[in-house]
Amino acid sequence: MIRVGLVDDQAMVRVGLKMILESEGDIEVCCEADNGEAAVALAATHTPDVVLMDIRMPGMDGLAATKAVVEANPDMKVVILTTFDDDEYLYGALRAGASGFLLKSADGDTLVDAVRVVAGGEALLAPEVTRRVIEQFARSTPAPAPAAEAVDPADYVPSPEAVGDLSDRELEVLQLMARGLSNQEIAKELYVSNTTVKTHVSHILTKLGVRDRVQAVVEAYDSGIVLPRG
Repeated sequence: MIRVGLVDDQAMVRVGLKMILESEGDIEVCCEADNGEAAVALAATHTPDVVLMDIRMPGMDGLAATKAVVEANPDMKVVILTTFDDDEYLYGALRAGASGFLLKSADGDTLVDAVRVVAGGEALLAPEVTRRVIEQFARSTPAPAPAAEAVDPADYVPSPEAVGDLSDRELEVLQLMARGLSNQEIAKELYVSNTTVKTHVSHILTKLGVRDRVQAVVEAYDSGIVLPRG
């Protein structure tokens, strides 16, 4: 069973999420909270596999709660429940250790798939959220050089400290990840198989010392591995 914690200050939202999730045979809601403080306490007590976390709540907000939950439980996955006007919070949530985003308007199948994907160790990068967030993130991140265009891996040699020992192909895959492309879309772009892309992604995560592709994208912008577009 995949154990899920629900954190939202609106009881009806939690009721709806719970009904959808518990209609599946492999998912159970093990705890609920209506604020960040309660979320941190319940996460420690009930140890859910995945926490669906609202951002805007009274008291401790979802950003602070995400940071506290992930620091106390490194293997626990937190997915931010978001609307498009939460951009300013999302960058902080990424850095705090969130494993991805889920639109509150998502349908039931998307919600269930998201929980399964994250519980399986993957990051949830929904293109309709991620591409917008990445664009905003890129504009708010100073470029490490005067040029503001993304560059070809063959033409850009960032510092060894930033890159580790990423190959040119891995740099290319990372840039496509930073554009919000899925593994399947990257495979199509590079004319390789999905399995090959998964292998590259795994190597990237290991070499950058990050736990999922969300954190890899943050690291890419923070370190200058990927340069913001103008």
